[in-house]
Amino acid sequence: MEKITQTAGRDQLGGFAPDFAHYNDDVLFGENWNNQDIDVKTRCMITVVALMSSGITDSSLTYHLENAKAHGITRAEIAAIVTHVGFYVGWPKAWAVFRLAKDVWKEAELTEKDKYQNTILFPIGAPNDGFAQYFSGQSYLAPVSKEQVGIFNVTFEPGCRNNWHVHHADKGGGQILICVGGRGYYQEWGKEAVEMNPGDCINIPAGVKHWHGAAPDSWFSHLAIEVPGENGSNEWLEPVDEKQYGGLK
Repeated sequence: MEKITQTAGRDQLGGFAPDFAHYNDDVLFGENWNNQDIDVKTRCMITVVALMSSGITDSSLTYHLENAKAHGITRAEIAAIVTHVGFYVGWPKAWAVFRLAKDVWKEAELTEKDKYQNTILFPIGAPNDGFAQYFSGQSYLAPVSKEQVGIFNVTFEPGCRNNWHVHHADKGGGQILICVGGRGYYQEWGKEAVEMNPGDCINIPAGVKHWHGAAPDSWFSHLAIEVPGENGSNEWLEPVDEKQYGGLK
C-alpha cells in the first residue's frame, strides 16, 4: 500500500503550533492513516461519516470527500453512504454533504460524450439519423455554416465510420476534411489508411472513392467542407470491410 503523507500541519501551523502540526502530520495522517488493520477506502468512508455526523461541512470535509473519491469510492457509493447516514444524524446534514459531494464527483456524472465535448471547440450536434444507413456505428452532425460554402462538424463515436463513397461533380466539387478532435482515419480506394489528428487536413477531389471515421478506441470529429461544383452528388457504396478496419490501431 502506498504510504500516506501529510504536510498541511507544518505548512500552516509549523511555526505557531509545532506540537499540533506534529500530531496532525505524523500521528493522525502518519501512523493512524497508514495503519493497515483497516483498508484506506474503508477509512475514507468512516472519516466522511464522522465529519458529517459532527456537522462539519467546510473545506476539511471537501478534502476528505476528494480523498474518498481518489481511493475508489464511486458516485453511487458516496450517495448511498450519505443517504444511509442521513437517517441517523439528520436530513439537513445529508443535504449539506450532498452539495459538496456533487462538485467532487461532478466528472463522474458526465457521459463519455459529454467528456469528449469538453475537449473540442465545435458542438457535437444531434444524432446523424438522416445518414445513419451509410454509417457503421453512431455519428453526430452539427451544421457550422450553410451559406456560401457548406461546413459541418461530423463526430464519430469510437469505432464508427462511414461507408465507402464518392463525391461526383461535372466540374469542381469534392470535399475537404479538417480534424478538430480525437483520432480517426481517412482512406482512398487502393491506398493505405491515413491517420488523422487535430489540425490534419485532407483534400478529397471529386470522383475519388474513400471512407473516413473514428479509430477503434477514440472519438473523432472533423469539419466537412463542401467544395462548390457543378451537378454535384454523393454515391454511397459498401461498408468498410470489418477485418480491414479491425487491423487499424
